Amino acid sequence: MSLIVDVHSAAGQEPAEPTAGTADRTTPPSARKVLRWLGSHRALTLSIVVFTTALLWALVPGWFTHYSPIAIDNSQKLLPPSAEHWFGTDLLGRDLYARIVYGARASLLGASMAVAVAVIVGSLLGAVAGWFGGLGDTVAMRFVDILLAIPGFLLAIAIVVLYTARTGSAGLVPAAIAVGLTSSATFARLIRSEVLRVRASNYVEAAITSGATTFTILRRHVIPNSLAPTISLIAVQLGVAIIWIASLSFLGLGAQPPEPEWGLLVADGRKYIATRGWLTLFPALTIIAVVLATNNISRHLSRRGER
Repeated sequence: MSLIVDVHSAAGQEPAEPTAGTADRTTPPSARKVLRWLGSHRALTLSIVVFTTALLWALVPGWFTHYSPIAIDNSQKLLPPSAEHWFGTDLLGRDLYARIVYGARASLLGASMAVAVAVIVGSLLGAVAGWFGGLGDTVAMRFVDILLAIPGFLLAIAIVVLYTARTGSAGLVPAAIAVGLTSSATFARLIRSEVLRVRASNYVEAAITSGATTFTILRRHVIPNSLAPTISLIAVQLGVAIIWIASLSFLGLGAQPPEPEWGLLVADGRKYIATRGWLTLFPALTIIAVVLATNNISRHLSRRGER
């Protein structure tokens, strides 16, 4: 009789809920590792989310807004932030959130172009100076010292102004090239020091002994093994380039209307900063958030590199 009662009582029990340990065991080990890592690096996780969001804005802006960034609607001029227009509208009735989303393409593309120019020019200059040495090294490094002695943004302005005076038009591409050229000096010094270190390694000495050409040694051994320390610097320079590209556009030397670009949006809203501050606030906060995110990612990469 007692056995029957025990069976019935056991059958009437509700199934026990899985404990935290049981749920944890159902999660794949790789996923648990990623979740633990993300939980212990909250600031870095937030930075990755911010930068990834900006990157998706640039690649697929239509996923985030259905408004056109350039379509004019005079009936919607200067509306404050609302459920319909999250960041309000500008003087021509254009949705400000849509212009910020679509503006990510110009801002990130310009910054990426600038960093690419800086890496290519700086790597070539630093590799040649570090490998050949002698008079070429002296001349190249004195040129780099001159570039570093002049404020980079001021030099970028001078280059863009000269280009604009010669061609009669400014644009995003000339601004990106100017920023890249002024930033190449930093990469040149770093690559030169890495080339000097790699050149003394055994595998490079073996390549020289085997009769490999200088170009082959530089392409296969020296430059690839010298680029690793530049990864964190690339992230830093990307943030700097975003600020400089936005600043040039703010001054009218970068992207031109009606193209949406973050610095240009700040410039468009400055006339109404006292009465309609959202026109300047939201583009400025976007620039700040993305730059802080890239700097935080760069700091983490540099720490990983030191280990």
